[in-house]
Amino acid sequence: MYSKITYFLISGLLVGNSLFAQIEDKKGIVAKDAELTKVQDGFSFTEGPAINRFGDVFFTDQPNNRIHKWNAISNEVTVFMEDAGRSNGMYFMLDGTLISCADEQNELWSIQTTGEKEVLVNSFRGKKLNGPNDVWVRPKGGLYFTDPLYPRPYWEGIRDKDMQQDGQHVYFLSADRSELFRVAEDLVKPNGIVGSPDGKYLYVADIGDNKTYRYEIREDGYLTNKTLFCDMGSDGMTIDDRGNIYLTGNGVTVFDRKGEQIAHIPVPAKWTANVVFGALDRKTLFITAMDAVYTLQMKTRGVW
Repeated sequence: MYSKITYFLISGLLVGNSLFAQIEDKKGIVAKDAELTKVQDGFSFTEGPAINRFGDVFFTDQPNNRIHKWNAISNEVTVFMEDAGRSNGMYFMLDGTLISCADEQNELWSIQTTGEKEVLVNSFRGKKLNGPNDVWVRPKGGLYFTDPLYPRPYWEGIRDKDMQQDGQHVYFLSADRSELFRVAEDLVKPNGIVGSPDGKYLYVADIGDNKTYRYEIREDGYLTNKTLFCDMGSDGMTIDDRGNIYLTGNGVTVFDRKGEQIAHIPVPAKWTANVVFGALDRKTLFITAMDAVYTLQMKTRGVW
């Protein structure tokens, strides 16, 4: 089954010559006759989409230091927060609190619906983090986040651009915020992260080694039984109700729970940064890609 998209693409940019592109869909996960739809452009670099309980998606425009909100009903995009700490990856907790990787000062924030923020993490073992990048909150409480190093131009005069920690790792913060510890220390550059809805498995993309791994999650937050999931890294990632994993970078590439590629969704941009399921029925795939955000209707449903 194939759904078709026609767009103008040369070197990932919209220009005057046409190139026909198809969605590869081996398992019928895309809605029939669905087309990739550009919601809005004009941003600098979009990232970090996170869905709230109403189906709205909040996403970041990191260079412009804003968090935007996409209304799932009206399809309108508005500004939710200015001076957003250069937020990157984000994730909503069940109580409506937004967790944000705010890498301006290399911190992890919680943000209330009013925009009031609290710094949850600002260091580890007495040193700044490298730059929290992506985050996932587990159903039982506590959260995991990746801490790679991507030196930012806006760090000039704010902090050293060298690595702050002794490597690029994955961390766990307990539900009561009393414990912060590393759970993966052998990755090159961990980036995208997502867990299964039952809280049993964690998927971590090592974009520096072009691989994605699956771990079993212990009750205490530690990870065990690291296994190679697929030979592809990712910036951001999400999961659907069938256990399929959606990886980003060159469009959106989908793998089933066994790690076999089942779909590829082309996106007319040089880089696709992140992806999440939005709308009340969780069947709208929301994609952040360079200066724009896109949607695609799916048969599969996101989990939250």
